Amino acid sequence: MEVMNLMEQPIKVTEWQQTYTYDSGIHSGANTCVPSISSKGIMEEDEACGRQYTLKKTTTYTQGVPPSQGDLEYQMSTTARAKRVREAMCPGVSGEDSSLLLATQVEGQATNLQRLAEPSQLLKSAIVHLINYQDDAELATRALPELTKLLNDEDPVVVTKAAMIVNQLSKKEASRRALMGSPQLVAAVVRTMQNTSDLDTARCTTSILHNLSHHREGLLAIFKSGGIPALVRMLSSPVESVLFYAITTLHNLLLYQEGAKMAVRLADGLQKMVPLLNKNNPKFLAITTDCLQLLAYGNQESKLIILANGGPQALVQIMRNYSYEKLLWTTSRVLKVLSVCPSNKPAIVEAGGMQALGKHLTSNSPRLVQNCLWTLRNLSDVATKQEGLESVLKILVNQLSVDDVNVLTCATGTLSNLTCNNSKNKTLVTQNSGVEALIHAILRAGDKDDITEPAVCALRHLTSRHPEAEMAQNSVRLNYGIPAIVKLLNQPNQWPLVKDGVRMEEIVEGCTGALHILARDPMNRMEIFRLNTIPLFVQLLYSSVENIQRVAAGVLCELAQDKEAADAIDAEGASAPLMELLHSRNEGTATYAAAVLFRISEDKNPDYRKRVSVELTNSLFKHDPAAWEAAQSMIPINEPYGDDMDATYRPMYSSDVPLDPLEMHMDMDGDYPIDTYSDGLRPPYPTADHMLA
Repeated sequence: MEVMNLMEQPIKVTEWQQTYTYDSGIHSGANTCVPSISSKGIMEEDEACGRQYTLKKTTTYTQGVPPSQGDLEYQMSTTARAKRVREAMCPGVSGEDSSLLLATQVEGQATNLQRLAEPSQLLKSAIVHLINYQDDAELATRALPELTKLLNDEDPVVVTKAAMIVNQLSKKEASRRALMGSPQLVAAVVRTMQNTSDLDTARCTTSILHNLSHHREGLLAIFKSGGIPALVRMLSSPVESVLFYAITTLHNLLLYQEGAKMAVRLADGLQKMVPLLNKNNPKFLAITTDCLQLLAYGNQESKLIILANGGPQALVQIMRNYSYEKLLWTTSRVLKVLSVCPSNKPAIVEAGGMQALGKHLTSNSPRLVQNCLWTLRNLSDVATKQEGLESVLKILVNQLSVDDVNVLTCATGTLSNLTCNNSKNKTLVTQNSGVEALIHAILRAGDKDDITEPAVCALRHLTSRHPEAEMAQNSVRLNYGIPAIVKLLNQPNQWPLVKDGVRMEEIVEGCTGALHILARDPMNRMEIFRLNTIPLFVQLLYSSVENIQRVAAGVLCELAQDKEAADAIDAEGASAPLMELLHSRNEGTATYAAAVLFRISEDKNPDYRKRVSVELTNSLFKHDPAAWEAAQSMIPINEPYGDDMDATYRPMYSSDVPLDPLEMHMDMDGDYPIDTYSDGLRPPYPTADHMLA
């Protein structure tokens, strides 16, 4: 009975196949095969499965059921499907044409079979890689002692061969980790690199260290083995590949290894790196300039070394001649760091740095534009006499319409400095709608003093002492500039005096001096008088600050031209302090005081006038009789008015503060000078930036 059932199975399978489209595989075994634990290969097992299937098929036919054409086609498709499955799951095993796998594939789409096969293929690949990884690690571990010994051999040929083998091992991750775990071998590589005169050995050893430097363990091993001085020495190699491996390894050390910067400085790395700026490979130069930025940032000695080796000139040359964005960006970062160094600034400007940086203000790279703007801002206080900045000034005026705070800060600060005591620049900015742009920037800036202060200072420069000054003044009026500036006076939190280092005496002097100039106009003079300011000015005559005495006497001198104001000055008891000021060491103060006393005494009785005249003659003019006539005309002697020269934009930052960068935002990477206040132009502003990406 069991035999009969066994014989009937193929028949039932065939009948089932005729009534159902797909083969279940339970009885036919078309898609199954018993796993083998013998030494037979998969191919042999597949053949066995095929033979088993053929036997059953023959048995079926011997039972008197003739095969139809449909049966033969189905059997062929079943066999093809089985091969496709095997090929998908274990590609390369069946030995058949793998094109079967693609037989039913729709163009541009993966079949269900292919998607099903992906995990098994990934698993197979992972197993193969794991086996290879283990083999590499074991091989390297066993070979380390012998390779270390060979690297220390006295025969240079043996050393070269050993270096080549270690170089090959360092290119695979598993063996590379084994190398990093052997301080003896790393030290042997460093020693070989330092002592060899063979170019191939130098190339292999620098390549080894380069490969190890991609891991923190490798960086630490190189650092502890004294690899930095050896790598610095390799920067003098005539072989380009050696230079590349050495500078790249040093760059990785500077970025990620603590203590590497000081080690490079002590090994005279800067002296070796600066001459490399004369190479012509943009990518090599990008790495070199970033190394310089990492070493110079926050270290004044490094900046001076770069200067002594011609760094500013080489860096400006790069900005002028190259278009590779990453190189321009890294170079601009170095220049930004150097632009806060008082010694480097003139060298950069004299090398044409302002013009070279200005070329890139219209670049499509925001980070490059940002660095160039900060560098121009930092250099602008020593570039007031530079020629050829017309295009830079025009671009800066256009930048005033941007809403970015950093851009506005740089543009207003640079314009303020470049228009200081430079009639040509003032005229150019005025003719290019600079006044309107500055007023709009002030209105948009709100309470941002870093924008409003330099913008107002620039307006002060543009409205005096150049051929287009009247045009600039009218532009201020027409563009509602006066209300905008007056609004700043009403908000003490926006006064520059709130900055560290600015004394209240300085702002009092500035405000009184401004009123002195305004009082020259008859209408302004009457308005100032009506505001009951004379008592205040008389009180300022008692100030211990000489400059405040001078401007207070000056404004009283202007007001005293009107009889009513002169009487008010006399009524406030100004005669006594004015008599004292006749003996002032400041000739301008004494002259103003004499003029006011003269006006006051005009309506006095003869005795009073005689007493004043004698005092004036004895104390002020006994050595210069002509001065009396000058006093009567109210013309100060040897004392220019406050607006005869542009007041320079005062420095805000003068020393390094750790960053960077940019930080500002900001990813900061350049030097950030701190806030100071002095009588010079504004030197470096903060330099905001980002680290090398």
